[in-house]
Amino acid sequence: MMRALSLAALTVLELTPPDMVECAAQAGYDCVGLRLIPATPEEVRHPMLGDTAMVRETERRLRDTGVCVLDVEIFRLEPHTVVEDFRPVLETAQRLGASEVLVAGNDADLPRLAARLAELCALCAEHGLTPSIEPMPWTDVRDYAQGLRLIERTGAQANAGILVDPIHFDRGGSRLDEITATPRARLRYAQLCDAPAERPTDRATLLHQARAERLMPGDGGLDLRGLLRVLPGDIPLALEIPMHTLARSVPAVERARRMLGKTRQLLDAVDLALAGRPA
Repeated sequence: MMRALSLAALTVLELTPPDMVECAAQAGYDCVGLRLIPATPEEVRHPMLGDTAMVRETERRLRDTGVCVLDVEIFRLEPHTVVEDFRPVLETAQRLGASEVLVAGNDADLPRLAARLAELCALCAEHGLTPSIEPMPWTDVRDYAQGLRLIERTGAQANAGILVDPIHFDRGGSRLDEITATPRARLRYAQLCDAPAERPTDRATLLHQARAERLMPGDGGLDLRGLLRVLPGDIPLALEIPMHTLARSVPAVERARRMLGKTRQLLDAVDLALAGRPA
């Protein structure tokens, strides 16, 4: 089954947004994810809000390559967050043709977090975008079940999703049957990566693996085949595979190309298995 495959921002974070688009095109991807809001204070903040030269250059490369923008990130909902402050970012996301918004829940006050997410859902709807909460075991939305409960509290029946990232899904102890019980409308896209089967026992290793040293699909011990069997077969997959050690010797385009090749091998094997033929 043909799926849209996207190059996630974290995979090639050393590049500027326009260069991410170019990288995705050269490596053979359909889409790209752009990080318009840095995840940490240490990350570079690119001039991607408003009618800037970099926004115009990103638009030009999207137009010239035919690559589309799948999602933008990362929208952290924290105790001090003012949702309206996200409007300029959403305006840029809409201008670039994105459809998805990646959200992290960083507020232990669940009613307040749900209220902020509901606000963001409404604001995103104004711009033709849908936010998806990404459960991560070090945030206040630690696992898949907690992410679904948060969405239910928003009351946003049609404009909120939950994002599955295999490494977070596994490290959070989530189960495949939780996905099969999820309303289809909540599953708008998913991420793909691999990692060692052994789960880290400390927070530092957990963060380091997730942010810097993941593995290409098929090179680790995560149950990616099982995950792909229960996810809808037509949703886009964003390859989020930061590999900082490999990046020291292998350029972004070549890394992205290798990741895409391994992903296609995995998808072919899953499709064959679903068809009842040996992989």
